[in-house]
Amino acid sequence: MEERLPRKLAAILYADVAGYSRLTGEDEDATHRRLRDYLDLISMTIDDHHGKVMHYAGDAVLAKFDAVVDALSSAVAIQDDLKGRNQDLPDERKVQFRIGVNLGDVIEDREDIYGDGVNVAARLESLAEPGGICISESVKTAIGKKLPHDFEFMGEQQVKNIEESVRAYRVELASQRNACLASSEKANLELPDKPSIAVLPFTNMSGDLDQEYFSDGITEDIITELSRFRELFVIARNSSFSYKGKQTKVQDIGRDLGVAYIVEGSVRKVGNRVRITAQLVEAVSGNHVWAERYDRELEDIFDLQDEITRTIVALLPVRLHSALVETMRRKPSDNLSAYDFFLHGRWLFDRTSGQDPKALELLKKAVEIDPACAQGHAYLALAHAYSLYNMHSIGDTPAETALHHIQLALADGEGDHFVQAAAGNVYIMCGKHKLADRHSAEAVALNPNAIYALLGRGYVISYLGDAAAGVAQLQDALRYDPHAPDFYFEQVAEASYMLRDYKRAIEIYSRWKNPPPHMNLLLAVCCAQQGREEDATIALKNHMDRCPKDFDVRQYVFAHTGMCQRPEDSEHWLEGYRKIGLPV
Repeated sequence: MEERLPRKLAAILYADVAGYSRLTGEDEDATHRRLRDYLDLISMTIDDHHGKVMHYAGDAVLAKFDAVVDALSSAVAIQDDLKGRNQDLPDERKVQFRIGVNLGDVIEDREDIYGDGVNVAARLESLAEPGGICISESVKTAIGKKLPHDFEFMGEQQVKNIEESVRAYRVELASQRNACLASSEKANLELPDKPSIAVLPFTNMSGDLDQEYFSDGITEDIITELSRFRELFVIARNSSFSYKGKQTKVQDIGRDLGVAYIVEGSVRKVGNRVRITAQLVEAVSGNHVWAERYDRELEDIFDLQDEITRTIVALLPVRLHSALVETMRRKPSDNLSAYDFFLHGRWLFDRTSGQDPKALELLKKAVEIDPACAQGHAYLALAHAYSLYNMHSIGDTPAETALHHIQLALADGEGDHFVQAAAGNVYIMCGKHKLADRHSAEAVALNPNAIYALLGRGYVISYLGDAAAGVAQLQDALRYDPHAPDFYFEQVAEASYMLRDYKRAIEIYSRWKNPPPHMNLLLAVCCAQQGREEDATIALKNHMDRCPKDFDVRQYVFAHTGMCQRPEDSEHWLEGYRKIGLPV
């Protein structure tokens, strides 16, 4: 009896050029040169994702992977990179690949692979559109929720030389869904399936620029109160504030942010009195749904915020649960003097990532006047925790001080989503993994619309060991903030690194013109992992030129790798640091 050849389960990627004969007929030399460059790029990308090119067949590539996640991640990276290289070429000169990915048995013989698993991958490639990816149901099942992509069922396909029909799926790349990561040129966003609203920054009418923090603080607090309602989709602060000082039609803002309603208004603070005007506008028509003016003593400021919020919610055209704002609000402080210091400190903190000493002074004053100012303690905890990674440590024991303040914050702000989210971030940065998991999850449960809570949860999930789920969570979170600042994406970059998607991480880190020193260090690590030694050297030099003279790289690396719950994730970062020559 003839011996059966050994087989093994593998993920197979098959890529082929769409319309190659036409391209060579029009300009053979140019097409071949471009194809050669693209094949080199594809080979490098496959290698970066732990795959192996088995053979080339003219304009086609066959590769094998041990992990299906690596195979699909490689396919996505290839198409994303080729899309960028083709974008400036006329359509008739673009060299576009179709890619098929299958999971099945293969026969390995003479440094190549054979069998139905390979044949199905080749047939799936022929079903893909130019620049697209087609996968089998076995791939879709194995991927599950591990990668942030949607799959469109293409039906059961009868393909050549395969007896049984193949259930095929088209891969919809995350970048096609998420305008935040796709490009700076954003398409109109679809309206969410629940009432959606953006609160624009209230205009400071006091005639004193030093009072800007007060009008901004009132706006932020109204955003926070509205976002507590699960029935609403509330745009995050950063995107709302991108319109500050600009004369923009509400219709354009509505289309840009993908919301149905806009809130705008003004604040005039004189002595101990405040006048606030607010109006609710239907974004599509520009019609005013409601407008009101409020004159109050400053002591009534919290009641006033609640009154405005309650009125807005009641007027939106859906039935909402009869939750009372009074039971849901989480005031930073009942003491108006402390609240004023808190607002000013928060305003400075957000603009300097906690690095302005004056912000810390103001926050310290807030908690000195009112020790129960939970958010004040939370911001102080974040400032000290961030300092571990921004290379400007505050005091001799920043980690211990951060843990001290976050415990005080939780003591009086257990029901505050921001305090819980801050706790998740502080605990993960201090290597307290179980606490980080618990508090970051609680933050999202308390406020499922809050961008800070959603991003924090994605960041924590990544360092707990599920980078794919972390990336998906981070990308979903950014829909709430279409104009999110670049530094929000730093968390996506770190999660992408742990997913071994170095290309995406490098793209994100490269956005900054003047990045903080630690970001140059992480960029160098990503470049080294992708084999871009020259770029890694440049990034490392930029880091060394800008980091403080007393910077202890070993302490930084120890703190960073300590964020990882899994030893293999920690070792992955250490591997990158070693590749750039750090003594770790």
